[in-house]
Amino acid sequence: MELQSLKNRFGIIGNSAALNYALSIAERVASTNLSVLISGESGVGKEIFSQIIHSLSTRKHNSFIAVNCGAIPEGTIDSELFGHEKGSFTGATDARKGYFETVNGGTIFLDEIGEMPLGTQARLLRVLESGEYIRVGSSKTQKTDVRVVAATNVNLLNKVAQGKFREDLYYRLNTVPIKVPSLRERPEDIYSLFRKFSIDFSEQYRTEPIQLDDSAKSLLVSYAWPGNIRELKNVSEQISVLSRSKIMSDIELREFLPQPMTSVLPALSNTSDLGSQANTGFHEREILYKVLFDMKKDLNDLKKITFELMHLNNLPPETIATMMQNNNTDFTNNKDQNKSTPNTLIINTPNTMENKPVNMEESLSLEDMEKIMITKSLIKYKGRRREAAEELGISDRTLYRKINQYNLNL
Repeated sequence: MELQSLKNRFGIIGNSAALNYALSIAERVASTNLSVLISGESGVGKEIFSQIIHSLSTRKHNSFIAVNCGAIPEGTIDSELFGHEKGSFTGATDARKGYFETVNGGTIFLDEIGEMPLGTQARLLRVLESGEYIRVGSSKTQKTDVRVVAATNVNLLNKVAQGKFREDLYYRLNTVPIKVPSLRERPEDIYSLFRKFSIDFSEQYRTEPIQLDDSAKSLLVSYAWPGNIRELKNVSEQISVLSRSKIMSDIELREFLPQPMTSVLPALSNTSDLGSQANTGFHEREILYKVLFDMKKDLNDLKKITFELMHLNNLPPETIATMMQNNNTDFTNNKDQNKSTPNTLIINTPNTMENKPVNMEESLSLEDMEKIMITKSLIKYKGRRREAAEELGISDRTLYRKINQYNLNL
């Protein structure tokens, strides 16, 4: 079958080289019984490729079923795929056939295969290798003849390295790989897709199709489309329903596109801690950013002190550097001490400063700096943790956890 006929049959819009190559692989592998792994970002249309493979195969008159592995709870996915016997678990009031039994002779499309639990992966590997499976709660081996087409929007090799996906299953599924290009990898197809969607929605809502001027076309093509075809279709529908003008400019189109993040510098936030790991990591970075900014100020102060030391003690820069590398170097306000003592420097401190020795550390880790900032804030607010947390730009819960982590008994 010619590629254009294939596109017309399945409603595929576009003529990019990457798309045509992926379609040609799907067409050639369809007549075989080989396992296929379709990879691509979310929203690129991976399920269409599984339907093409089934429709052009010798199994086309038998059943086809699409299963989203990420949408089935871990405790029930074995039962969904392989079936179960009556009484095999709580709620199993009757025996039930699984998908591999009901689709016998057909094709099963396993979307988001990377979300499949490891135990289920072992069962799937057995089906792929021998065509055998066992219902949950049964000891009887059953046979099935099902072609498996899998899809993923993540890098499965990374999951293999992390121990979250079986290496043998990966290579068994990846007999024939098909990479579906993202929308930003086929910019020449973006406007054609938009026109198709806008015409479809104009017929659905009985309105005049939206048109774009040159500036809007340029913006449409230059946008990254992280949600791929699904996002483009959603934007087209919004424009068809909400746009007041039927010929849009880039300014009007920009109102329907998500606004990118424009922040350049890190900002402290008082957002409450929702308990997620990502949120916790964000708050920890906030503390480190604050520490780094304070360190820059401290370095400028240190430069001023160094020049004052050089002036009051008539010392060359090399001597100052050597003395500051010594952990026991003391900065004191006592001008009567012996200037020949190698570890003693004279500094003229203001009256507002405490005349106490300060030990210079050779280095500080990020963890040490974080501990110092928390300690300083707690001392400043006399142990009032809520106020200290606001000063640091973190939540109370994060501050409590850090206090326990560093054993800060203040």
